[in-house]
Amino acid sequence: TVSVLRVCVFNTASDLNTHSSNGASNGSDSKKLRVEEAPPSRVIHIRKLPNEASETEVIALGLPFGKVTNILTLKGKNQAFLEMGTEEAAITMVNYYTTVTPHIRNAPVFIQYSNHKELKTDATNQRTQAVLQAVSAVQSPSSDVQDVLAAVSSPVLRIIIDNMFYPVTLDVLQQIFSKFGTVMKIITFTKNNQFQALLQFSDPTNAHQAKLALDGQNIYNSCCTLRIDFSKLVNLNVKYNNDKSRDYTRPELPAGDGQPALDPTVAAFSKDSNSLLGKIPGTSRRHSSSLLVRALNPLSAAAAAAAAAGRVALAGQAGSSGVLLVSNLNEEMVTPQSLFTLFGVYGDVQRVKILYNKKDSALIQMSDSNQAQLAMSHLNGQKMYGKIIRVTLSKHQTVALPRDGLDDQGLTKDYANSPLHRFKKPGSKNFQNIFPPSATLHLSNIPQDVTEDDLRLLFSNAGGTVKAFKFFQDRKMALIQMSTVEEAIQALIDLHNYNMGANQHLRVSFSKSTI
Repeated sequence: TVSVLRVCVFNTASDLNTHSSNGASNGSDSKKLRVEEAPPSRVIHIRKLPNEASETEVIALGLPFGKVTNILTLKGKNQAFLEMGTEEAAITMVNYYTTVTPHIRNAPVFIQYSNHKELKTDATNQRTQAVLQAVSAVQSPSSDVQDVLAAVSSPVLRIIIDNMFYPVTLDVLQQIFSKFGTVMKIITFTKNNQFQALLQFSDPTNAHQAKLALDGQNIYNSCCTLRIDFSKLVNLNVKYNNDKSRDYTRPELPAGDGQPALDPTVAAFSKDSNSLLGKIPGTSRRHSSSLLVRALNPLSAAAAAAAAAGRVALAGQAGSSGVLLVSNLNEEMVTPQSLFTLFGVYGDVQRVKILYNKKDSALIQMSDSNQAQLAMSHLNGQKMYGKIIRVTLSKHQTVALPRDGLDDQGLTKDYANSPLHRFKKPGSKNFQNIFPPSATLHLSNIPQDVTEDDLRLLFSNAGGTVKAFKFFQDRKMALIQMSTVEEAIQALIDLHNYNMGANQHLRVSFSKSTI
């Protein structure tokens, strides 16, 4: 490792000597240094990086042009070396940024070929490898560089909000995306029953960096997932400033369509948004793809109002509990396991305690307050074992286990180490598939030899009526529709993790689809 570092430092110095910032000698006659532009190389030398620039943001500069195979950052020198998969990709990248100045965090950076032909960094550097591995998942599979460049050249992003349990306003979008550059215009609309937005940056590079960092992230905990593509449009035509559209460069536009005029305080907030967001920490795909709102400081007026109304599960909500109180349970039927399975759809249940002296009530400890809020918002008022349950936040901060030697008749269970937790893995697709209880269930992990008749019979025996069934193409997943939401809840409780044979366990969750 020591020898590798020496090589890197030595070669870095040679790069610096060969490439002075102005392409001229330092004026010393004694050195008579001949300055020449380095020949094309698949290693790119990047200078004048902002102090807080992350490896992910540096990698983002190279992604549109091909595979990024290595990176070396020199924090003290505000420089980095980026190794592309091929020399052709590096040439295209340098040619492009010769005409379009790249920016990171609104600061221009400078790009040129390096004297390196490859980066000889320590291959065992786990941090670097983790970053590259995470980014490789989002690298474009297209081999047509021109197509990629055409997409990146658009400053307009098309944003689809999946799993939208809470309202997403213009101000929320503007706050989140302003971290990556100046947001000029936003238009929101609903298409195919999905909330969508078109958002225009002042610079295409900012749009690309926002897409790289935010695609697949959640605005609120475990919901409101951002799905981002480049738009074919290069300029948005905004006619009105209201709650559906906004041109931040033209505050004088009318509200239109009977909408209330834009509040002057909101307009002022928009103008000052970059300074307000100066404290936002960087977002990286190395972190869990949830809770972008954690970074919003201060909260937008819309998000704060929603939180105050108890409708939004914002991260870091002071004083909120991760423990739920569930009441009006059917005490003849309910068990800790049934509560663990149902509430586990919305978060990782740590402990369940059915109250000894009041067996129609239980305490359920979730992993955090956000999961507790999410479970409460979806399960309060649902029917379980024939009774409408009530779910509220408890004053307790934890659920206590019985004292040693005390038998509480199995009413308290610790699930902290359960293998059935759905959300342990950061960035899990389960975060993107959280839906309210519905009559349609999504089944996965179905063995190849299991037929539609097998599954219909299994779910009928759970005490319900199967109304419809549909296999996915690979037959490993399916949708099954029960006659009521209550029947679907019962079937999920009974059959999630059901052993289908050969130790292959069925996975059951609620679906947003109908058959």
